Amino acid sequence: MENKKIRVALTHGDTNGIGYELIFKTFAEPEMFEFCTPVIYGSPKIAAYHCKALDIQGNFSIINTIGEAADNRLNLLTCFDEEVKVDLGTPTAESGAAALKALDKAMTDYRDDAYDVLVNCPVDNSNIHIEGYTFGGISKYIETCLGEGNKAATLYLSDNMRMMVVAEEASLKDVSSLLTKELIEEKATILFNTIRRDFKISNPRVAILALNPTEQGNEEKEIIAPAISSLAEKGVQAFGPYTAETFFENRYYEEFDGILAMHYDQGVPLLKTLATESVVKFNANLPIISTEPDCHVRFNTTGKCLVDANSLRHAIYTAIDIYHNRMNFDEPLQNPLPKLYHEKHDDGEKVRFTIPKKKHE
Repeated sequence: MENKKIRVALTHGDTNGIGYELIFKTFAEPEMFEFCTPVIYGSPKIAAYHCKALDIQGNFSIINTIGEAADNRLNLLTCFDEEVKVDLGTPTAESGAAALKALDKAMTDYRDDAYDVLVNCPVDNSNIHIEGYTFGGISKYIETCLGEGNKAATLYLSDNMRMMVVAEEASLKDVSSLLTKELIEEKATILFNTIRRDFKISNPRVAILALNPTEQGNEEKEIIAPAISSLAEKGVQAFGPYTAETFFENRYYEEFDGILAMHYDQGVPLLKTLATESVVKFNANLPIISTEPDCHVRFNTTGKCLVDANSLRHAIYTAIDIYHNRMNFDEPLQNPLPKLYHEKHDDGEKVRFTIPKKKHE
């Protein structure tokens, strides 16, 4: 495969948040330019404001089209020209609209194959308003724009776990009523296929957590266990159900390639607690490779130069790794090897292809 620098699109996030601080601190390390070509989707004026407010060096080159992006520098693509008031640490309608404009421009450019991976800086979901559409997060928005019929699923990544959630964003009181055998099978299959394709594990082992503190609850016996049996019949290596207490207390997560939790609070806080490095969110099951640092918009620390850039750095590393893994997985499927055998239709005998012998003159 051709070795090339991966073109990384970076949306600036909420312009009153920590996006520009994350980006400038990340690319203050010259080594970052050795394996990727970054392109900020944002505003030169807002970027310059953040640099001055934070008193940090932010060297960037302004470009007007993605085609002008060059290696070994921080490119900044102008996504809008209008003035936007910056009020650091305060969510405003203007800062939410600026985040959306950068994201929309990135969606348009992806359709033109303008970059390889997308990394998004934090936004405030409640601060983005679209007429006739409820913004439910970057993952769902990308699904709407580029999903091609696929359902997005957030995969939480730490240095020791990969985790999806069945009832994403559901209130705890609603989880039991939302759980179905079909939904568990769907999420477990997405998790299994994602790990195979995007993390280079040929036959991943998936642990499925119980809903209740016992493995013999009604949901476990009537929904979760039948789903696990059905998954096994379909070739998905699914095991469980395990109670959260047993699973995490005994460090069973070290024996599995992926974990499926029933709801957010059951698994994700423990993943974050046990992580020794920054957690990354991967927007899985979509054509586009898209990641986010799991650090929220943090309006309370904006402008104070307190943000640890490792969260964004890990999101970029993760996106690049997934890009290479996906290319390696897909390439043989796109260019299959020629058959070594062919059928002789008259008698069904299989014969090996051979080089025809030259006829004697």
